[in-house]
Amino acid sequence: MTLSFSFRSLLFCLFTLSFLATNSPVSAQMLRIPDGVNIHKSASQKIGVTEVAVSWNAPSLRGREGKIWGTDVAYFGFKELGFGSYVPSPWRAGSNECTTISFSTDVTINGKPLAAGKYAFFIALDQDSSTLIFNKNIGEWGSYFYDKDQDVMRVVTRQRKDQPLRELLDYQFQQKTDNELELYLTWENWQIPMSIVVDLKKTTLASIQSQMSGAMGFDPLSLEAAARWCLSQEVNYQQALTWIESATDPKFGAIDKFGALSVKAGLLEKLGRDQEAEQILHASIHKANTFELHNYGRQLLAQNKVDKALEIFEFNFKNQAGQWPTHVGLMRGLSAKGKLKEALEHAKLALEQAPNDMNRNVLKEAIAKLEKNQAL
Repeated sequence: MTLSFSFRSLLFCLFTLSFLATNSPVSAQMLRIPDGVNIHKSASQKIGVTEVAVSWNAPSLRGREGKIWGTDVAYFGFKELGFGSYVPSPWRAGSNECTTISFSTDVTINGKPLAAGKYAFFIALDQDSSTLIFNKNIGEWGSYFYDKDQDVMRVVTRQRKDQPLRELLDYQFQQKTDNELELYLTWENWQIPMSIVVDLKKTTLASIQSQMSGAMGFDPLSLEAAARWCLSQEVNYQQALTWIESATDPKFGAIDKFGALSVKAGLLEKLGRDQEAEQILHASIHKANTFELHNYGRQLLAQNKVDKALEIFEFNFKNQAGQWPTHVGLMRGLSAKGKLKEALEHAKLALEQAPNDMNRNVLKEAIAKLEKNQAL
């Protein structure tokens, strides 16, 4: 009798466990079997050194055109979802687990600052504009356990409702400018955008400083590149000078070339040490090749140092016996000094030497301007 009762009890327990395993919400997190309806997707893109990544489960329309927005599928505002969750919750901007979005550096979203990190992403939908919500709890199931106190930022956007029909919910990137991306959710005929802007100079400098503190800090070419970037972007002069001093130090591999030495001179000048800069350039100018001197002259023109630029172009012309592109340098230097007739003569001589169509076309445009007595 006792044995029979124990056997029936065991069967009952096994049945109960089987029922719970197939009906409990927790079981969905224990065992994931793809059903072909909601597809897990991810997308990422870099803007400068900043990586933006989004991960979501993509529901499909399945014949529900016109029955998505403002319905139980993608409801407006906040809604109590039940199943043990009775707090007003926004739409999870996908299906199944919550959608997540991460930024490797600080960014600005629709004009509002957001710190680097990974966030759960929700949307409080409305008919014409919607609120994008970035939340700290990235481990929740959909938005069932949404906690508004964990919101990091909310920002408003306006959706577009005239897009080509899209079966699967998708997130896509579009590069707008050098420092701005647009990331948008698109499904059915709607597109919900957000603008992501980064501070390119700040984030790039931080990346360079991090790399220079590692193995690259022992590589002269990397040190030169880092210092050159700082000079061109007009930032971080003092640290950049230490980098270029290491790169040109004889005890450290010594890049003894005009390119590196001109960077050092440029940084010294930025720090008010003009005499030292002049001495370095005077001592190293004979180490420069034709194109290095030409590019240096162009840099001086960009800094509105016309007399110094013309001096470099004239030296290059004499030292290289008029080889390409020394006529081009004189054309630009003389034009900047207002000597347009002489600049035109050198432009025509440069055209005869031009090595390819691209340079020929640029020179033809320059000649046309100079013939109209217009400076370049």
